[in-house]
Amino acid sequence: MRLATLNTPHGPRPAVLKGDRYVDLVATDNRFPASVRLLLADPALLSAAREVAARPDAVSVPAASARLHAPVHDPQKIVCVGLNYRDHAIESKMPIPKEPVLFSKFPSALIGHNEPIVVPKVSTKVDYEAELVVVIGKRGRRISEAAAMDHVAGYSVGHDVSARDWQLEKDGRQWMVGKTFDTFAPVGPTLVTRDEVPNPHELGIRLRLNGKTMQNSSTGQMIFSVAQLVGYLSVVFTLEPGDLIFTGTPPGIGHALRPPVYLTGGETTEVEIDTLGTLRNPVVAE
Repeated sequence: MRLATLNTPHGPRPAVLKGDRYVDLVATDNRFPASVRLLLADPALLSAAREVAARPDAVSVPAASARLHAPVHDPQKIVCVGLNYRDHAIESKMPIPKEPVLFSKFPSALIGHNEPIVVPKVSTKVDYEAELVVVIGKRGRRISEAAAMDHVAGYSVGHDVSARDWQLEKDGRQWMVGKTFDTFAPVGPTLVTRDEVPNPHELGIRLRLNGKTMQNSSTGQMIFSVAQLVGYLSVVFTLEPGDLIFTGTPPGIGHALRPPVYLTGGETTEVEIDTLGTLRNPVVAE
């Protein structure tokens, strides 16, 4: 199943992609909450969503014209993993991590498919990073690696937009500050449930800038697996349904190129992950 959050005049609405249309679950059946996060927290309702989306009287909108939020528009946590691809750590001139390198983004950074990435006036080095996003579906603390995948609802396509000057050059050199400007966390277009992704470590992952491929790798190159990340994070804090985990980016970032390449207004980014789809965002200057 492919879940999404519609941006409607009535507010965010959970939806299911059926063919070339999004079924509005709330408009079809008022027992559904207006949040994919809350839907994930209720296994019975999540199962019912499949049935409701298949009803002949389901209320739907064309996918081509639908306005989308991030699939989970209201997560409690957005956790990000840095340097989780060996070649990316090398190109960044940083040591290969022996345990996950973590930072966070705030929900105010979230945007959906086709929504604009805003390059802030205060940064001249805004970079791109294609990422697989893990969506948590079951609450847990101190989760074993063996049980970790049972806590995963599914996956989405993510873009960890990064202001390198704020992240790496200012005195504080604070990763979170450089990573959590408004609009710096595009996710979407949909959340693909785990049953449709047999192995999250066999997915091609690519980023195109204005149609040119800048990153091209496989999630099989990740240093720490999805199960390892879920287990590690749950030692520190409780994972809740709807929490998002950005799992790191492969090599090819603009900051590592010579000359470097940074995002500017008028451009378009596309992050594509096999099975999950393509997340497209225009870039605008503030």
